[in-house]
Amino acid sequence: MQKFIVDQSFWELFPDAAIAVLSLSGLQAVRLSPDQAAEISGLLAEANRTAKKYVPAEPISSSETVQVWRQAYRKFPVKKGARCSVEALLKRVLHGNPVQSIAPSVDITNAISLKYAFPIGAENLDAVKGDLHLGAVRGGEDFLPIGAEAPDPPLPGEIAYYDDIGAVCRCMNWRDGQRTQIREDTVSEFIAMECIERKRRDELVCALDELSGLMVKHLGAKIAAKAVVTQDNPSAVLRQMPQ
Repeated sequence: MQKFIVDQSFWELFPDAAIAVLSLSGLQAVRLSPDQAAEISGLLAEANRTAKKYVPAEPISSSETVQVWRQAYRKFPVKKGARCSVEALLKRVLHGNPVQSIAPSVDITNAISLKYAFPIGAENLDAVKGDLHLGAVRGGEDFLPIGAEAPDPPLPGEIAYYDDIGAVCRCMNWRDGQRTQIREDTVSEFIAMECIERKRRDELVCALDELSGLMVKHLGAKIAAKAVVTQDNPSAVLRQMPQ
């Protein structure tokens, strides 16, 4: 079996955190019907409008949501300029530059991320070797960022997603790597949505339910695993592996 494991090094920094995870199989490069395309477009447009409540005024640093994540990023070594992925989305909303359509799966995750103000990351599960971990890394692990031509390994003690080969996503949810990035032919997907405030766990569960429902409805996905990982339950089985 293949697991998602959150290491003790993570819980020492974020004891109140919860990570919502989805393991999806059977993803298809589907051609959306006009009704489906319109529904997803409407979801993204509405999420752009809804997200304004998280960033009501300049500067973006005055946003409680942004401050929570900036404070979180001060607890471990980060690359200069690294920010939580949801801040990048909210920055566009604040500046009147709504997040635009990219592809159905990306539009769905962006819509949920904006609506609930939780960072969401997605990886090609078939490219993950061994179990997938979230925790403090040794530093220097193999990592080639999306869009880069040269490796950019994580720092010692950085919180990152990693597997048996190297880092998968740096600085918790800041930058994904090319090795596990989602492509048009991806059929198995791992999705993580992070919450570091105990008071928002109910919202996280709602966001997970909505996200999973949309992925099934529009992309033909089959849910292999759906769980909320906490310090009391620090791992989840993602799928059974063939013998």
